[in-house]
Amino acid sequence: MAFSPDGRLLASCGSGEERTVRPWGPATGEHRRTLTGHTKWVRCVAFSPDGRLLAGAGEGGDDSTVRLWDPATGEQLRTLTGHTKLVSGVAFSPDGRLLASGGMDNTVRLWDLSAPGR
Repeated sequence: MAFSPDGRLLASCGSGEERTVRPWGPATGEHRRTLTGHTKWVRCVAFSPDGRLLAGAGEGGDDSTVRLWDPATGEQLRTLTGHTKLVSGVAFSPDGRLLASGGMDNTVRLWDLSAPGR
């Protein structure tokens, strides 16, 4: 789970059959939308410092990916590939230009989010 920087959203990871990320309104408990795209369990989530991106990382195998969504609209913006096993953590840099992901493949990857399509 992760709070948005302004505290207005709380994102949870889905497991089992869901394979989703869900932003909630923590003050009301209202489910805002369901973010889809992962084909296996979602293990971790993180908001960018400005709250405009929400990252979710996948279970492994054919879904060793990090996906980025716009939490306001639910639109999936990018899929980052390169890990070969479960992605166990994601974190944005303080300026939001980089995203770090760590995986059970014993790698840490840095993604330059300012580069188009990367």
